[in-house]
Amino acid sequence: MRQGVLTYKNETKRELKVLVLLAVLLPVFFLIDLRIGSYSISFSDLLKAIFSPSTLDNQVVLIVNQYRIPKAFTAILAGAALSVSGLQMQTVFRNPLAGPYILGVSSGASLGVALVVLGTGGFIGWESVSILSSWGIVAAAWLGSALVLMLIIAISARIREIMTILIMGILISSAISALVNILQYYSNEATLKSFVIWTMGSLGSVTNPQLSVLIPSVLVGIAIAFLCSKFLDAFLLGENYAQSLGMNIRFARTMVFFSTAILAGSITAFCGPIGFIGIAVPHIARIMLQSAKHSLLIPATILIGAIIMLLSDILSQLPGSQRILPINSVTALLGIPIVIWIIIRNKSSVNF
Repeated sequence: MRQGVLTYKNETKRELKVLVLLAVLLPVFFLIDLRIGSYSISFSDLLKAIFSPSTLDNQVVLIVNQYRIPKAFTAILAGAALSVSGLQMQTVFRNPLAGPYILGVSSGASLGVALVVLGTGGFIGWESVSILSSWGIVAAAWLGSALVLMLIIAISARIREIMTILIMGILISSAISALVNILQYYSNEATLKSFVIWTMGSLGSVTNPQLSVLIPSVLVGIAIAFLCSKFLDAFLLGENYAQSLGMNIRFARTMVFFSTAILAGSITAFCGPIGFIGIAVPHIARIMLQSAKHSLLIPATILIGAIIMLLSDILSQLPGSQRILPINSVTALLGIPIVIWIIIRNKSSVNF
């Protein structure tokens, strides 16, 4: 008995150390991300721009406050949201390769954007679409995500088998991708180029007003995920066991799907589709914590996802160059080796 208590205390200490380490690394990477860019800014000027802007050149203050800080916060939000949604999908489907877009939420957002950019732009021209501002694209992405979510919830209300829902989500995603491909085929060169650029993902296009909408959206999705942590723990043991504990499977599943749709849909709407973060980060969190408790995995996943997305943004800057790589390319290069390792290992750090 005493040995068990000591083991529990040692595990708790290790988990706490990991979370503290991640919490310390996050602001470090945040400051490095603010520092890196085509315009060189020292750490001292960076701090002055944040805390005492009146003592610094207006150009530096403008770069830091209007561009780099919103971009860094967007990276934190994107990393946290995609990672948490991936963790939930891997748990519910008990599939180590499930990601935040497994239900077709991202595909729904892409269809909404395609209809605005490719459909409308093809008739009235991209210049006219731009007049609608980026809010039209964001609204279309949200609407597409919401429609797919409602369809998935309707399916889950009739079908209890989770793998069947997974297959339906993949089929819906494939059908939507086919529609997007048709729109691309009939679009003109200018609108097609704009849509392709959107699919590459971007953190720097989110403005301060958009950030004021993105922040509460992500916070709501993460709050729901925290409330569902006990549901997720039960899902690990199988739906039959969870139901024997008195859990309402359909309600729990709907809440998890709703959280995932808010998180993945919001990031896709504002930043474009960003891949591999949602698949890779939950596995890193499990390995570091060596725990299956979602009350610990969720905060760890948030911190790791934010750090990796900041790192991706730093690498995309190509320090010393004026060019910026597409964020999707960087996340793929970071995430693909982890996915390959998962496949070769043929199991994850926890049993699914």
